[in-house]
Amino acid sequence: MAPIITLLTDFGLQDSYVAEMKGTILGAVPDVTLVDVTHAVPPGDVLTGQYLLARTWRRFPPGTVHLVVVDPGVGTARRAVAVEHGGHAFVGPDNGLLTPVLDGATIVRLPVAEDASPTFHGRDVFAPAAARLARGERVPAMGAPVTDPVRRAPVAAVRDGADVVGRVVYVDGFGTLVTNVAAELLGGVTEVTIRGETPIAMGRTFADVPSGALVAFVGSGGTLEIAARDRSAALVLGVGLGAEVRCRGV
Repeated sequence: MAPIITLLTDFGLQDSYVAEMKGTILGAVPDVTLVDVTHAVPPGDVLTGQYLLARTWRRFPPGTVHLVVVDPGVGTARRAVAVEHGGHAFVGPDNGLLTPVLDGATIVRLPVAEDASPTFHGRDVFAPAAARLARGERVPAMGAPVTDPVRRAPVAAVRDGADVVGRVVYVDGFGTLVTNVAAELLGGVTEVTIRGETPIAMGRTFADVPSGALVAFVGSGGTLEIAARDRSAALVLGVGLGAEVRCRGV
């Protein structure tokens, strides 16, 4: 099977940055399969990048290399790292972005060449490292061991009396609000509120409510989501990342 490299960045598609990374990789590994996870992470939003990495990496076969770049500290003293975890390899900045794959992992510091652009390690550090891994090089051979990687734990849902209180951790392209409230915390929940406003009934899917109405359900990622049928729940409710979500009836 041809090697696979996934790409997850905050670069957007309006500039040449993604193409430059892909060109670097293809020049070294012409038969690689490149998979764009997304390049629409909000600029510098490490926690959103972390969420998307956690959601996607296991969907790929063992041996996949994941190039993950959300790097507001590019060119500073922050480390560039490669990680081996669960039969997969990862390259990216050591800024908490790779937290979901650090437990039990082998982690090394990647060298940064003197001629690497201080503003574009995605092309000059991470893409070449991903290509080397796709050609069969192993993470331990790529640099000095790292024993103290930066971790950024995602915010957890908490209990408040009979309620469960969580936060919006992602807003998808449909305007659906994805929360950190896991399905197992929702037993007995009958309604959800955001910022204490009008209660939203629990359902199973979008089609449980009329067009334009709000509904809460367990989404495909296994956590509570809030959607508006045929509309954007984020726009209807006027909320986004970090908004408090309260689940009642537990």
